[in-house]
Amino acid sequence: MKNIFNIGLLSLILLATSCKKDALQTTPTSSVGTATLFETTKSASLAINGLAKMMTMQYLSSQGFNGEGTIKMLYGNYPGNHFFVNLSGWAVIINSEYHENVSSIYLYYPWYYYYKLIGNANIVLAYIDDAAGPDSEKEFIKAQALTYRAYSFMMLAQLYGFRWQDTNNGASEGLALRTDLSTGEIPLSTMAETYKLIYDDLDQAIAFYTSSGKTRSINSEPDINVAYAVYARAALNRQDYPTAETYAVKAREGYPLMSAAEYKAGFANPNSEWIWSSHGGSDETLYYYSYQAYIAYNSNASAVRTTPKCISRELYNKIPATDIRRDLFLDPTGYTYTTATGAASPELKARAFELYPDIFETSNVFAYMQFKVKANDLPGVGHTNHFRSSEMYLIEAEAKYFQNKPASEVQQVLEALTAGSGRDASYTCTKTGADLLNEIKTYRAIELWGEGFDWFDMKRWNDPIVRNTYANGGNFLTSLAKTIQPSQFNKWTWKVPLKETDYNDAIKQ
Repeated sequence: MKNIFNIGLLSLILLATSCKKDALQTTPTSSVGTATLFETTKSASLAINGLAKMMTMQYLSSQGFNGEGTIKMLYGNYPGNHFFVNLSGWAVIINSEYHENVSSIYLYYPWYYYYKLIGNANIVLAYIDDAAGPDSEKEFIKAQALTYRAYSFMMLAQLYGFRWQDTNNGASEGLALRTDLSTGEIPLSTMAETYKLIYDDLDQAIAFYTSSGKTRSINSEPDINVAYAVYARAALNRQDYPTAETYAVKAREGYPLMSAAEYKAGFANPNSEWIWSSHGGSDETLYYYSYQAYIAYNSNASAVRTTPKCISRELYNKIPATDIRRDLFLDPTGYTYTTATGAASPELKARAFELYPDIFETSNVFAYMQFKVKANDLPGVGHTNHFRSSEMYLIEAEAKYFQNKPASEVQQVLEALTAGSGRDASYTCTKTGADLLNEIKTYRAIELWGEGFDWFDMKRWNDPIVRNTYANGGNFLTSLAKTIQPSQFNKWTWKVPLKETDYNDAIKQ
């Protein structure tokens, strides 16, 4: 922890100056310090650009950790229920076997990454009041820093804290709630205290966004709708369903659902329903370490060419034939393929290239291969989404269900998302009771597939991971075809890393 926070200011300064070329031209990087960065609100706004850049940086040397993209892939997609990749060598990650390996870099990475964001947000909050400039600009910058901090604590709580129903109403251990520039020892707060801080940060952020009267200029900056969206997701995780519903509705205001054509455009560029994303232009590429270089079907990165990403066979079969989302995966019906791995026959491979000729020419093809996510440029250039209004519809539906609101209200939300958007114009929902909850879960899995929600959702619901081989109706390798109960692997909770406890004696494992 000490190394994260001690280098935080330097990291933020270097990133802030690198985000604006004329700053580098006028002030040498080695001489840029706190006084320069926070001299004015204009220069301080570069610090927010630095926080945005941290979400798409490569970390920890050769391991390929790439900011938020790695969280989506290795912690949300890979260990989930509906995401297949032919990587038996990654079984320990995919099967969640590292949750208690406190010396593992995979256990450490999210802690390192999110506390780095938190530490740098704290720097902004500590110095922004001294900057010269209008109060409205200071308030907007404070709001953005608070949004980053709340988001980071929320993500850490999902990974390193028990699911809410296992916390004894929040009494179990939560996180180290660092909210200033101190680097001393600090104990873990409770989960209740953790979520209170998240709520408090977001309440302050919303107040500052409102009083500032300012709006953002690009989708990769947080704004009031992003704060609402973080609030909605955090409240859903906390099983605070009235709050989740309220903020889900607020978050999607002004962000209408994308059209069917936009849905099929590759999820690499912001559109009408993208509430918050990370910039991913060709001028700032991470090359073979970007999110798209690990998932985009047209990437020439080896991670895609050799092991294309696939939807689970069971989930694919639940997508109605009238739903446009079914077209985003390779249907092997009528073709042969290797059922041990899903590798396509020459005929099925030819069919894939016929449907999507921009698949890189040397790529392998697998049954149920995804065509939802593509890259704008090689090897994996593209913007990365963090919140969409569709997620807010799904949060609203789930929150209504668990508040025991009339089934018709939940049904209407699901119909607005699926039929109203044109994803499946013929969709209607008449289900009630447990069947209605299963409908919410199914359509959440379909809508958000590949975007990093799978494992997090299964943990929140306290549902087991159930992956099957082809022989048993699925499409997973034998080594990955596991049933993982919610009680296993420390209740799906990553332990505090050794790099923290070695320094911070206030935390006991």
